[in-house]
Amino acid sequence: MKDPKGYILSFDQGTTSSRAIVFDRSGLIVGSAQRDFPQYYPEPGWVEHDAEEIWECQLAVARDAIANAGVEATEIVSIGITNQRETVVLWDRDSGKPVYRAIVWQCRRSTAICEELIASGLEEEFRVRTGLRLDPYFSGTKLTWLFRENMALRALAENGELMFGTVDSWLLWKLTGRHVTDVTNASRTLMFNIHELKWDPLLLSFLGVPASVLPEVLSSSDDFGVTKAHLFGREIPVNGVAGDQQAALFGHSCFKAGMAKNTYGTGCFCLLNTGDVPVRSNNNLLTTVAWKIGDRVTYALEGSVFIAGAVIQWLRDELKLIESAPESEIVARSVPDTNGVVIVPAFVGLGTPYWDPDARGAILGLSRGANRAHIVRAALESIALQSEDLLEAMSGDYGKPVETLKADGGATANSFLMQFQADISGVPVVLPEIAEITALGAAYLAGLRCGYWSSPEDIERNWQLKSRFEPDMNDKTRKRLLSRWHRAVSATREFKE
Repeated sequence: MKDPKGYILSFDQGTTSSRAIVFDRSGLIVGSAQRDFPQYYPEPGWVEHDAEEIWECQLAVARDAIANAGVEATEIVSIGITNQRETVVLWDRDSGKPVYRAIVWQCRRSTAICEELIASGLEEEFRVRTGLRLDPYFSGTKLTWLFRENMALRALAENGELMFGTVDSWLLWKLTGRHVTDVTNASRTLMFNIHELKWDPLLLSFLGVPASVLPEVLSSSDDFGVTKAHLFGREIPVNGVAGDQQAALFGHSCFKAGMAKNTYGTGCFCLLNTGDVPVRSNNNLLTTVAWKIGDRVTYALEGSVFIAGAVIQWLRDELKLIESAPESEIVARSVPDTNGVVIVPAFVGLGTPYWDPDARGAILGLSRGANRAHIVRAALESIALQSEDLLEAMSGDYGKPVETLKADGGATANSFLMQFQADISGVPVVLPEIAEITALGAAYLAGLRCGYWSSPEDIERNWQLKSRFEPDMNDKTRKRLLSRWHRAVSATREFKE
């Protein structure tokens, strides 16, 4: 039965694919569509996208999702957008054409620029103002690289002829013709002061970025414009925008300070709501804007695990120990423990709280009795152990332990992993009924602005439990496993090429 109140359309623009989902007032999926788009690797460590391909892909799946839902565009009351963060798009103000391929968040080409800024003693200045580290992960130094490598682009930028945006800004410009972004995406650029909530002139001067290229910064639940009528046959308001991890936090209804979520994908992203206070981290976490609704800003602590689900892909594709990801759970359960085997999957370095890009992966604790099942189990355990490092760091910075961990992402289908996470962290792990929690968060932000949902409490009522995993490990065993893990991490970090 169709909802007389209409529906919310959510854009979920990711790193390898674009999705669109139509949600109803209960937060249930009515229709969806997804397509992959090309990745470009022009040099080792470089990752690029074609921004026009992203737009064409995202528009196509949006139209497909509406069709698959069996509804008309006239029934879509609002659009929400969530996106891969930190990716840089630069386009011509007049023609609207990108002047360079989008430089993806994974790209490491600005490493030397970060090192230069650190050597100049500027890291603390950036950290205090933005809550971030000087790392090529973030947008600002990617822009610096573009303007240094191509002086013609810099001249155009200084003349006000270019526009910069993260992927949300690019989509908004294509949809509405407005050059805008939201506070969550702005807070990931190294150019936005998260205390004053504005672009920071001093940081722009350090990076060599003209202010004229920057978008206007709005709240996460706001009036971002209306879509051009020809795109969907009518104008549709865009009322919600948030970077993917912040959108997931919102989708989990983590509205109160102290609530946390962990997304288990290729890597892991863990966010802790710290309320209206930006908590400075002493444990190498990032301080970021979680969202802004009206005049109220909510902040979060964030930590990243670089290799999570990717370690299962490694078992399957490189080691050939399993034929599919679901098989890893069956194999892991075939043995009572890892027989002393520990895997530290530092294939691309270690993320939070270590931030050690030079660390490399290792398998430790091997004995003659170690077999395939022990290695598979150790790989799964490594995902939870890395996530526990994040939770421990967050508890230390926030001053209170996390009481419950909300989880989403593909790897949450592995019940062994979820139970081990609860055991090793000593907290319940809960999974929502709706798997597309990131897209749902963007829909909620849009729906709040347009009145589709009346309040966060109205949204909270939609949250339905799918699974709950309670801790079931004695403290002695937990401490022994954590001690062994930390010794393994130390050994791994000491081994450098």
